[in-house]
Amino acid sequence: MPSVTVKDVNQQEFVKALSAFLKKSGKLKVPEWVDTVKLARHKELAPCDDNWFYTRAASTARHLYLRGGVGVGSMIKIYGGRQRNGVCPAHFSVGSRNVARKVLQALEGLKMVEKDPNGGRRLTPQGQRDLDRIAGQVASANKKQRSLQSAM
Repeated sequence: MPSVTVKDVNQQEFVKALSAFLKKSGKLKVPEWVDTVKLARHKELAPCDDNWFYTRAASTARHLYLRGGVGVGSMIKIYGGRQRNGVCPAHFSVGSRNVARKVLQALEGLKMVEKDPNGGRRLTPQGQRDLDRIAGQVASANKKQRSLQSAM
């Protein structure tokens, strides 16, 4: 059986599975201020999901898998969005630099991410192995679900 990588599975299902894995492991260091922070300057409210830090960490790990050498500056552009200015035209606004930095530091604490000598951060071999293993679990769950649906 050929091995399954992160590129082979649905990104939404993968991020949910990795987020659940990070929460279940209990090793990810979550800052105390996660329940009172906005994720960007252009956001009006804090996130509705209580586990948003795990989801952001999973999404960041997936992005580092696909494209290594990404730093905090790139992450704030990825998680930026449209700032609405009332009757004035909308403009792009970057995401929170502190949130991006703390997520990368938390992933470094798990030994999933390391600093790249060329700048930015990249996945460690252990982190890549973990992500591929979770992608395999997602793919096998999808395969079982498809076989059950075809049997009906």
